[in-house]
Amino acid sequence: MVLNGLRGIARRRMSGEFEEGEEQDEFLEVSVMDEMTHSGGKIGIRIEHLTEFADTEKVLRALREGSVVFLKIKSLKEKDLGELKRAVERLKKTVMAQNGDIAGVESDWLILAPEHATVQRD
Repeated sequence: MVLNGLRGIARRRMSGEFEEGEEQDEFLEVSVMDEMTHSGGKIGIRIEHLTEFADTEKVLRALREGSVVFLKIKSLKEKDLGELKRAVERLKKTVMAQNGDIAGVESDWLILAPEHATVQRD
């Protein structure tokens, strides 16, 4: 859709419809729409809690659906550090395989972003 609009602009310019040096403002309206959810440009943000390794499946499902996930890991960290490391490693591998992004916030939260969102680090 967007490519067709750009091709049309390029064709008109190349065919000579526009005179050289002529000020011609041409705009192409681009719809920002999540193709998976058709939400009209809105990105879902989910808050999840990781209390056991099995919760990683629910988190990954939300990520695959296109949501940004704020994941509280404090309870699993206090319960079993080894299981937390295993869960985070699985989340990290899946996020990276999907060209997403993952970042830790303080010591008790993770942010997982799908491909169409990035985590800005300062």
